[in-house]
Amino acid sequence: MKQEKMRDSLSTVLLPIALIFGLVLLLSLNVESPGIHEASNPLESGLKVIVSYLAVGAEIAAALVIGGAILRAITSYLRQLFSRSKQHYDSTESIRLKLGRVLTLGLEFTVASDILRTAVAPTRQDILNLGAIVLLRTLLNYFLEQEINQVEQSSFRKQEGDRL
Repeated sequence: MKQEKMRDSLSTVLLPIALIFGLVLLLSLNVESPGIHEASNPLESGLKVIVSYLAVGAEIAAALVIGGAILRAITSYLRQLFSRSKQHYDSTESIRLKLGRVLTLGLEFTVASDILRTAVAPTRQDILNLGAIVLLRTLLNYFLEQEINQVEQSSFRKQEGDRL
């Protein structure tokens, strides 16, 4: 049992460090050939404009979702702070969980935006940069989800303990 906990805690420390190191290496690669530029046709240029507008739309959607969640979390926190309820800790955890869920949705919108930006005639460097950005945001999403699940499980255990 102790070995499993030690292995889990070690992996939660080493995995992010290794992945961040890999991201730094990936971003430091420069695979572009200097002086070589492909000519694009008018259709490709028009498609790039449309896709860039879609990418901006996805970024705006992410900002609206995250901004709305932040305002809602602040409002909920202030409401529970000035209430006379004794469940301050449980309310704060509930607010964190709700905010975390919406942040994961916002991260998905930003990943979609990055994918759209490199969808039309990407270069190798664009693909490497996209890979690094998507990996970083996916890692953020993964660890956020892990934290949410841990808090939900501990909250569930606490509720089961209160019932007994």
